[in-house]
Amino acid sequence: MKPAAVLFDRDGTLVRDVPYNGDPARVDPVPGARAALDRLRAAGVAVGVVTNQSGVARGLLSADQVDAVNRRVDELLGPFATWAVCPHGPHDGCGCRKPAPGLVREAARRLRVDVARCAVVGDIGADVEAARAAGARGVLVPTDVTRPEEVSAAPEVAPTLAAAVDRLLGPRHTLVARLDSMGDVLLAGPAVRAVAAGASRVTLLCGPRGRAAADLLPGVDEVVTFSAAWIDADPAPVDRAAVLGLVERLAAAEVGEAAVLTSFHQSALPLALLLRMAGVATIAAISEDYPGSLLDVRHHAPSYLHEVERALSVVKTLGHTLPAGDDGRLAVEVPEAPLPAAVADLVGDEPYVVVHPGASVPARAWSPAKHRDLVAALSAARPVVVTGGPDEVALTAFVAGGHRGVVDVGGRLDLPGLARVLAGAEAVVVANTGPAHLAAAVGTPVVSVFAPTVPAAAWRPWGVPHVVLGALDIGCAGCRARVCPVPNHPCIDRVTVPEVVRGLDTVVARASADRRPGVVV
Repeated sequence: MKPAAVLFDRDGTLVRDVPYNGDPARVDPVPGARAALDRLRAAGVAVGVVTNQSGVARGLLSADQVDAVNRRVDELLGPFATWAVCPHGPHDGCGCRKPAPGLVREAARRLRVDVARCAVVGDIGADVEAARAAGARGVLVPTDVTRPEEVSAAPEVAPTLAAAVDRLLGPRHTLVARLDSMGDVLLAGPAVRAVAAGASRVTLLCGPRGRAAADLLPGVDEVVTFSAAWIDADPAPVDRAAVLGLVERLAAAEVGEAAVLTSFHQSALPLALLLRMAGVATIAAISEDYPGSLLDVRHHAPSYLHEVERALSVVKTLGHTLPAGDDGRLAVEVPEAPLPAAVADLVGDEPYVVVHPGASVPARAWSPAKHRDLVAALSAARPVVVTGGPDEVALTAFVAGGHRGVVDVGGRLDLPGLARVLAGAEAVVVANTGPAHLAAAVGTPVVSVFAPTVPAAAWRPWGVPHVVLGALDIGCAGCRARVCPVPNHPCIDRVTVPEVVRGLDTVVARASADRRPGVVV
């Protein structure tokens, strides 16, 4: 919904900041200010100004000088429906000086609009904090004087006044990029839903390994696949035609804004360059490296955030938050179909457990022998389904071991089929790999034998009962190794079968209070 009124800060936002300016001749509008204001007026949105003028309290300006400068601003950029001016100093204790909410509330009162239907646009944290305190929407348009922490804390950031008005006037075609594997794409799901709640169209850009997961995410209108040489673990040589083809495709799609989602060890800047070449006006991402003109919103996020929270924090800088009633858990949409006959024949109406012994990289996998011993122990008391991908058929056959009460469906399920099997299970035993997040997306509890090659705080199962097993504080934690170089894989091979069985009992007991159905339709 477009706002009823937009209230602008004056100095640094509408006109170039001249400290304590009392000379109308020095009023110089910011490029694009007139056009942005006229678009709002043409859309029937009232525009006003809320400005701190502490030079009056400091004795550097007279009230008449402030009025004269304001009249000149009005001549150049007006008419404005209201002006709200605070003449007080920072230590006067008034309720009007931003970041206090008084100016915003007074402007809304004069305009006879609900303050909740107002937006405030400014160039420093005090502007958006005043909006928040008043209950209005705040949009930060940073300048050279805006501090990085103000940008990080702002609820919404736009690179220009034009972009701020774009956002305020209505939904845009938004691209969300997550260029790596299936699990990473699933973890981006809540951020995608946040974008879908406010965008006119959502395009998800993913890598080939994430495509099957992307097709299951709610809120996606189109999936575009691109193999990123700076993201893929086994990258192919850069393909000039493919790179330029992506640029042309995105340019033709008229994407208005983009959120580039990355993990802590990845760079958003190569893709930001391609998006800029495609004409994307507003690009947001987390970047420790200097982005130059590649990012409009250079976001910073604490290292301890979970990947779900990290992604949500990026899209929030573009004004996208989860809608009311969305609990922020993972979710997928899967066409309804029966369980595979082999599974259905085994389990009947009995509860069953899934054991998924594979992992996307060898360093994350518990040993095949321990998986086999686990299946033997579990199958004495309940049906067990062993799952795996097409390249894991030999592994799943070994782990299943020919035991009674066990069915091996390794290599026989596509991703929707795996989602259905996981959705029917009491719990799943799995490493830190994609099926752990697919299980979470269908509401199934997880026992995670977690090799801490990456932090468990960031990649643990999200939103479902879970137990994480492994030496998370081992000295080599965070190594990001694909193959463990340490003999006997000490971070997880010390995990015992009885520990995993106890973990299963724990998550199944927790699930009785917390379990929700997955989004399988």
